[in-house]
Amino acid sequence: MADLAIAHPERQAAAESPAQLRQDRLLSVGARCALPVALLLGIGFLAPLVAILGYAFATPRSFDVFSSFTLANFATLFDPANTVWLSFFWSCGLALFTVAILAVVAYPIAYGLNMVFGRWSALISVLFVFPLFVSENVRLYGWVLFYIRNGVLDGSLKWLGLPGGPEVLYTPGITLFGMVYTYLPFMLFPMTLGLALVPRDLVDAARDLGAGRLFIWREIELPLAMPGILIGMLLTFVLAIGATAEAKILGGQSIIVISHDIEIAFTYSQNWPLGSALAVVVTFFIGALTLFALSKLDLDRMLGKR
Repeated sequence: MADLAIAHPERQAAAESPAQLRQDRLLSVGARCALPVALLLGIGFLAPLVAILGYAFATPRSFDVFSSFTLANFATLFDPANTVWLSFFWSCGLALFTVAILAVVAYPIAYGLNMVFGRWSALISVLFVFPLFVSENVRLYGWVLFYIRNGVLDGSLKWLGLPGGPEVLYTPGITLFGMVYTYLPFMLFPMTLGLALVPRDLVDAARDLGAGRLFIWREIELPLAMPGILIGMLLTFVLAIGATAEAKILGGQSIIVISHDIEIAFTYSQNWPLGSALAVVVTFFIGALTLFALSKLDLDRMLGKR
């Protein structure tokens, strides 16, 4: 029977029910398999975005979602007297500094994981991943205990008869330090992937032809690893611009970041439409930046498709 079906596929198609044929025309096998994931993303990702978008156009200080339409919330945001943009600039500035510092710090580590550490690379990678299994707030409060007056650092220096530790808590600098510490793995591993894509035979050929180490790095390694580096920078920037815990716990709200303003609008102010409008503006900015960056990346080469 199987040979007959193979020899005469038109008979097998004719034997299928009309309902089955219509279903096959509507959804392919891959689409039917992806349907549960699509439903999960729709409920867990798209639905909240639609709700936020609806609230952004609702009457200020109300819950008339989808029953009113006004641009008053966006007018409030773009009012020159509104200080929310100071928070936005603080978030962007801290995110940019975090990306710049991590690019310098993570590159030597990524290079070592690919070229130097050898069989120890897996263990070192686990050491960088391990902190992610601990809550971010717990880790940040650990740094508070380390730097606080009479804490680990200050108490140890006084026990040794030295002056106490520096007053670093609740400053913009310690906030930046917390962001660098928190987002190091998100810069490191895409950068490691990018460096892993550099063909070693190409580097060896350049070295055999007399190219110096700096020339090889500038003309071969850096351009070929740039997709991974850019993905690490983009991922770190997107995460850092929405950071809240570092400014709250380590910075003591010495500076107010944009995510904190959104939280205040949804909690203490109970102005969900204004918070939604601010969230929409930030999401649009990050989305536009992400699409622009992805348009400059050759993802097919990174994924090994060509």
